[in-house]
Amino acid sequence: MASTFIAWLKYLSRVCGFDTADSFPPGHPYARTRWNAAYFDIASDVKPDEVERRLCAAISNTPTVFAYIVNPTPRMQRALFGVLDERTRRNGNAGELALLLIAAFRSAHTQEALPGLRAAIHGTRHDEAGERVRSLLAFLAQMQSPFDVIESLPAIAAPR
Repeated sequence: MASTFIAWLKYLSRVCGFDTADSFPPGHPYARTRWNAAYFDIASDVKPDEVERRLCAAISNTPTVFAYIVNPTPRMQRALFGVLDERTRRNGNAGELALLLIAAFRSAHTQEALPGLRAAIHGTRHDEAGERVRSLLAFLAQMQSPFDVIESLPAIAAPR
């Protein structure tokens, strides 16, 4: 009887948003994604798309929180790519963030945001950290980045 009551209270607390979420709900495509609730204050009644948006915003604002996410979604990885790209262009100091991305791929359950990303990281598993970072940054640089796209209007031919 007591365990049923406690289970009901937990369910009610989660539904009302009194708990802090630390994962997506069961059955969600990214149900294996977990985060440290101490770093991300997200109520349990927040919709999964909004949860992912908030986590991506946190990564964009403070990229080191990426270390507290297990099996980050491709969207979260792309948020880190954006910061990596910015840091590489501005001051070249992206090594720490590249190591966070490498660490995220220790899990076989992390889905890659770019084709070949897992293979690029896995291919350097026996190298030292500095070489792994350089290889990863070179791989990311050769991929067509959505941050490098400049949209323009098509050129209109001058009348003859």
